[in-house]
Amino acid sequence: MRAFRDLGRNETVRQALCWLAAQYIRLVHVTSRWTIIGDAPARALWDKGEPFILCFWHGRLLMMPYCWDHRAKIRTLTSRHLDGRLIAQTTAHFGIPTLTGSSRRGGATALRAMVRALKAGESIGMTPDGPRGPRMRASPGAVALAATTGAAILPIAFSTTRGRTMGSWDRFLLALPFGRGVLIWGEPLRVERDLGDAGLEAERRRLEAALNATTTEADRLCGRTPIEPAPEQPETDDEPAAS
Repeated sequence: MRAFRDLGRNETVRQALCWLAAQYIRLVHVTSRWTIIGDAPARALWDKGEPFILCFWHGRLLMMPYCWDHRAKIRTLTSRHLDGRLIAQTTAHFGIPTLTGSSRRGGATALRAMVRALKAGESIGMTPDGPRGPRMRASPGAVALAATTGAAILPIAFSTTRGRTMGSWDRFLLALPFGRGVLIWGEPLRVERDLGDAGLEAERRRLEAALNATTTEADRLCGRTPIEPAPEQPETDDEPAAS
């Protein structure tokens, strides 16, 4: 992975790598049999033209370009790190633009940009445990965004019978061609305004539990051993920001 990142620092090489990554994702999609579960709420929101916040764990982002109805507009949040640039340039091949920011750098700016995008009718895709973890632990950004805008949060996960779990911090699932895969949508989560810190923390935990349940179920249906979340981190006084 480090060698891949080093290559990606060259703009020409990075463009080529991202093009190859997009072709690989297309190959996996077209050679695999996919089952979509629980997408009725998402389709109802798409049909009404109502934007929402799509949430998935960082380790399950590979096949997310194929969960989306591309008649609807969406922007994904990526970090300012090299990994974020690689993701942004790869998803661009699927017609998905990005916003830049994270809980560590540029979070407040990204949060304001996401609020504007949702008010303009664009959905937002984000990884609540990105860009650096801890794995499968939600930061407050998604629930803060939902509380501010009134937009629903929809959790989603994918799994596949043919894939390799990488040794990275997020236990990235690299799907392989010619498998059977599932995309599972969770129930929409609505977050009320003016909940206060305790209320927002409860909603953060609810999102985290929903994402972990959805991911575990996807793995179960594909015969994979579920990934365990990283140990919980002690609470800090950092202000909520997008991740």
